[in-house]
Order: sequence, then C-alpha cells, then structure tokens
Amino acid sequence: MSLSIRNQLPGTVTAVTPGEAMATVRVRLTGGQDLTAAITREAAEQLRLTPGAAVRALMKSTEVSLATAPIEGLSIRNQLPGTVTDIAAGAAMVSVRVTVEGGELTAAITGDAAHDLALSPGIPVVALIKATEVSLATA
Repeated sequence: MSLSIRNQLPGTVTAVTPGEAMATVRVRLTGGQDLTAAITREAAEQLRLTPGAAVRALMKSTEVSLATAPIEGLSIRNQLPGTVTDIAAGAAMVSVRVTVEGGELTAAITGDAAHDLALSPGIPVVALIKATEVSLATA
C-alpha cells in the first residue's frame, strides 16, 4: 500500500499503556529517540502491539511544528531535535525538510512562521508532534 503521509519513521515498541478508550504506545525510533503515540485501544489490540514489535510511526507534514530550541512546560510529548536540510517555499506555505537521528521529517508551515524563525539549511530545530497526531503501522 502506498501512502501520502511523507513522514514515516521506523522503530520498536517499548511500552503499551492501555486505557479505557485510548492507549499510549512508546516507540524507540531507529535513531534512538523515544516517540509517544496515542491511539485507540482497539487499534493497539488489532495491531497486536507489544514491547518488541516493529512499527512505523506516521505523521502528516501538516502536523509537525517547528521550534528553534527545546520547549519546557508544554503538553506536546514528542520533541525531536534535528537540522533543517531544505526549504521549498510556496505562495503561503513552506515545506521544511529536517534531518533527525535515524530519519527525515517534513514540516508544512506558513511562510510567515518560517520567516519569523529565520529558517535556512543548517539551522538546528526541534520537531514538535502531538502524541495524538502519530499513527502506527505494522508490516
């Protein structure tokens, strides 16, 4: 199956915490970072997610925000440090490619935001991704 989701990072499940309707799933990405996904409990059961299971973490580029430094006191669980490698500017939106340990992410942000952050290739950034915006896929 082909997907339009550009951000696909491989990893291994390290923990699953089921709740009444939702489950949080901790994933150790191949680059060594930890990522949290909040998915339905039913999905976690159907995917048979257990520690050690190989998964791909999927995130739409429109759901990836960028900061120029780590942010404390924020409910966004996933903060992946990286470096801007490319910027493709459109009339209103900008596609920013970021290299992170073990992979690459694309963030679609407004041109104003890219300008305000002074983004350019080589600039260190932190990719911010809410746990509810991370989907998981198995082979």
